Order: sequence, then C-alpha cells, then structure tokens
Amino acid sequence: MSAPKLHLRGASVRLDSMPATGRDIDVSPDAEERAALARIVGVTSVDALEVKLHAVKFRGGIRVTGRLTAAVTQPSVVTLEPLTQQIAEPVDRIFLPGGEKPYAGPANAEIFVDLEGDDIPDHFEGNEADLTDLVIETLVLAVDLYPRAPGESVDALGLAPDAAQDHPFAALKALKPKEE
Repeated sequence: MSAPKLHLRGASVRLDSMPATGRDIDVSPDAEERAALARIVGVTSVDALEVKLHAVKFRGGIRVTGRLTAAVTQPSVVTLEPLTQQIAEPVDRIFLPGGEKPYAGPANAEIFVDLEGDDIPDHFEGNEADLTDLVIETLVLAVDLYPRAPGESVDALGLAPDAAQDHPFAALKALKPKEE
C-alpha cells in the first residue's frame, strides 16, 4: 500500500492563465505539511521551509527558477543528539507537457545520455503543473545523509576500535603453527 501523495498549498502553476512575464510562486508549508515532509524526507522535523520560485513559459511548457531555504532537525550519526541543518538550494527546472510516448522504440535500441548536458525536462499533464515533487526532491537532495556536529567523531568519543586486536585476520594468527 503506497503512501498518499502530498500536495503543498500554492505549489501549482497554470499555464493557460500565466502572464507573458511569468508568475511568482511562494510556498510556505504549514506545520502539518512540514510534518508530512519530514516523514517523506526521513528527518526528525522540518522546522522551516520557504520556497520562492518564478515560472515563465518555455517551449510549450514552463521553466521554474528560484531558491529553497529550510531548516531540518535530525539526529547526529555519532551521538544521536538532535542537530539542525540550514539549507539554501537554487532551483532551475524545465517542465514540458505530456511525458507519455505511445511507442518507446525497439528494446535493443541504443540511448545516448549526455552526462555533461542539461537535466532532462520533467513532464506534466493538462494545463497545470504541480511543483510539490520539485520541492520534495530539492529538499531530499540537500539534506546531509550523515549529520554530525563540528569536531564530533567516534575517535573523539574514545570509541575507536583497537586496530591490532580488531584486525580481520587476528584470529587466524592463533591458528598458525608455531615455528621452531
């Protein structure tokens, strides 16, 4: 059973009513939405989140640029004490209508992927693009996977293993016949 899809208030943009100069989009989730985001991202809490975007028409779709700022709390990987991380990430993404192709080509067809080029565009259906997934993805990619306080390490806590005793082959030394 999959989790219900999250939709952030104010994170949608309609193409049919967009002015030629574009539209500003401000997303500031409430406490309930931030709690749902914390579960999705896998952190203790999302204490603050503000996303300021600007969408303009681009090649039949939209180009979204802006900035995401957030504060997340999660446990240190060393001491498990709660740490707060400040996040400030730029956003630049292209959305094009209709991502479904009726025919993807033969199964053995080669596909060229330019690793140095721009990201491939995201797709949306209809006249409205929901930017919630963009916000979630940007936040997930910015969160530190292994947070710890400055100077905090296993060695500093005196928990580092003794290299001589914990060597993987130390037990084999006892099995080696003694030389005479």
